[in-house]
Amino acid sequence: MRGAKPEASIEQNIERDGVIRRGDRIAIACSGGADSVALVHALASLRKPMELELTLAHVNHGTRESAWQDECVALRIGATHGLAVRVAALAGDRHDEAALREARYGALADLARAAGANVVATAHHREDQSETVLLALLRGAGPDGLAGMRARRPLEAGIDLARPFLRIAADDLRRVCQVHALPYAVDPTNADGGLRRNALRTALEALRPLFPGLDAAVARTAELLSEELAGTQRADLRREVRAALAAQEGLQDVDFVHVEAAVRAIERGGSGRFHMKKGVELQIERGVIVATEAPR
Repeated sequence: MRGAKPEASIEQNIERDGVIRRGDRIAIACSGGADSVALVHALASLRKPMELELTLAHVNHGTRESAWQDECVALRIGATHGLAVRVAALAGDRHDEAALREARYGALADLARAAGANVVATAHHREDQSETVLLALLRGAGPDGLAGMRARRPLEAGIDLARPFLRIAADDLRRVCQVHALPYAVDPTNADGGLRRNALRTALEALRPLFPGLDAAVARTAELLSEELAGTQRADLRREVRAALAAQEGLQDVDFVHVEAAVRAIERGGSGRFHMKKGVELQIERGVIVATEAPR
């Protein structure tokens, strides 16, 4: 992102995608890291236009000496944006990743309920999705695992878990913090190569220069699979578009972007002709989809 307000496209994505809904009462999970600090800033900017009620929720894991610094950052960010801050400290000695994650989400749900929130929002981003999908693949997971993290799902009764940043790159989030001089903490455990996710992160960093767009591609695949598993209307429309193209032997080499543009147009009730590739158009009229040869 470039320009004086790098978060503009992030806010537009949040408004357009529908992961965060108008009138939501949100407990923003703020670890104190750059990603969650950027999430607080973005949702605070959308508070009035989307009629959001916001609370900042911080969970102190207590697994390292610097945890209190993360809590200080969360308190500072809450004060900067005029948000009430609720803090929970995890009891016991948990070092297993799965146990920590379960305890963290339980604590966040408790904080959300105490704040009267119906949503817990986390700052998981595009690279996090890549790691989640590939870890699932390496475990031999089925379709549900390969669909990665869902953008919004039930967390507990009456409380949803929302991840509005799954299409956003981590670099864009750090840039928001830098441009607005927002403080954030750095988790030293991210350098621990003994953790599976960190080891995979190192491998992905080596692959990204060789595969430009790697994270966007993995995130897109996970989103498509998730929609297919859920049987969403968008998944059905996408299938109809592809079937119409296949019927005319025009599906091969059609860019995903063109298919998605046609799907979005149908969702908006649009009609007309859409260029798919050289020599192939898609004609949409009153919901009927037909692939035709493009006029020369």
